[in-house]
Amino acid sequence: MSSPAPADVRAMALEAGFDAVRIARADAPWAAGMRLRDFVAAGHHGTMGWMEETLERRVHPTAMWADARSAVVVGLNYGPDHDPLADLDQTDRAVISVYARNRDYHDVLKKRLKSLARRFHGETGAQVKVFVDTAPLMEKPLAERSGLGWQGKHTNLVSREWGSWLFLGVMLTTAELEPDAPETDHCGSCRACLDICPTDAFPGPYRLDARRCISYLTIEHKGPVPREFRIPMGNRIYGCDDCLAVCPWNKFAERTAETAFHARETLQAPLLAELAALDDAAFRALFTASPVKRIGRERFVRNVLIALGNSGSEAALEPVLAQLDDESALVRGAAIWALSRLDAGRFAVERAARLPAEEDETVRAEWREA
Repeated sequence: MSSPAPADVRAMALEAGFDAVRIARADAPWAAGMRLRDFVAAGHHGTMGWMEETLERRVHPTAMWADARSAVVVGLNYGPDHDPLADLDQTDRAVISVYARNRDYHDVLKKRLKSLARRFHGETGAQVKVFVDTAPLMEKPLAERSGLGWQGKHTNLVSREWGSWLFLGVMLTTAELEPDAPETDHCGSCRACLDICPTDAFPGPYRLDARRCISYLTIEHKGPVPREFRIPMGNRIYGCDDCLAVCPWNKFAERTAETAFHARETLQAPLLAELAALDDAAFRALFTASPVKRIGRERFVRNVLIALGNSGSEAALEPVLAQLDDESALVRGAAIWALSRLDAGRFAVERAARLPAEEDETVRAEWREA
C-alpha cells in the first residue's frame, strides 16, 4: 500500500481528537542529540539517572527505532482558564501545575494516539509506534522540526497558536511522508521566562539546570529539598508554571476544550493544611488518575510542609506539628524546617525534646541546621 498524503494523516489526527498535527523526518540529522549529551555531561539532569542510562537511545529517533522514517507530531491544548501566576498569592493554598489538576495526560494522549496508529496502519500497512513522554524520545525537538512550535529560551515548546500549553505526542512510522517546514524561533530579545524563574534554573537562554528547577525538585527529586530552594518554592507543591505562564505568546492561547484537563475543584488551590493531613490511602484517593499520584505520599507531604513553612500563617503551625511524628524521615525533616520558619520559640522547645541519638541522621541534620 502507498502512504497517504500528509493532509490525510492530519485529518486522521484531528479526527482522533488532537488540536494540532505536523510531520517531520525522523531519520534526518539534528543537533538536539549533542545538546542532550552536553546537558547530561554537565550533570544538569540531577538524580534522573534514567536520562544517562538511556542517553544513546535518546539522542536520535532512529537510535531507538532504526526503521523510523517519519514522525507525526500531535498536540493537545491544555490551556488553563486563568493566569496560574495569580495562584501564588494565596499562600495558605497549594499551587499544583496546570497540567496535573485533573486526569493524567499520558492516558488521554496515548489512547488517542493508539486510535490514530491503528487507523493509519490499517490504511497504509506501514509500521507504527506511539510515544507520550515515557520513552527515550525527544518530542520537543521533533515538534520544532515539524513546525508545531519552537523550543523557547526556557527549553519548552512555544506555539504561535496555542502559546505554552500543548501536550505533545509522537507517532513514528516506517512510511515516507512529506515533512512540514520547521518552525523558526520567535523569542527575539524577550527573556521573561528566564527572569521570572524563582530559583535561577537557567544558566543561559535555551539551557536548563534541572537540579535548580522547582518542577524537578517537587516531582523527580526523592530526598530532602536542598535548603537554598525551599523559600523560593513558595506554595508550589507539584511542578512550576512560572516560565510557561509568563510567555507573551500566551496572548493567543485559549482554555482547553478537553474536560479531562479542566481543573478538578479539589485540586484548584486546595488548602495546604488539609493536604498535610493526608495519609497514604487518602492521598491515593484524592489523586486517582492524576499524575501527582506517581510521586507518592511522602514526597507530596514533604512539598506541602515546605509550602506551609513559607505561608507565614499561625494556622499552619498545628498541621506542621502533627507531622513531627510521621513515620517517614523525609516528612519529619520537612516538618522541622517548616516549624523553624513559623515559630522559632516552639522550634527550640521541640528540638530539645526530640533529638535522640537513634533518630535518622537526615532528621538530626534538620534539627541542627534549621
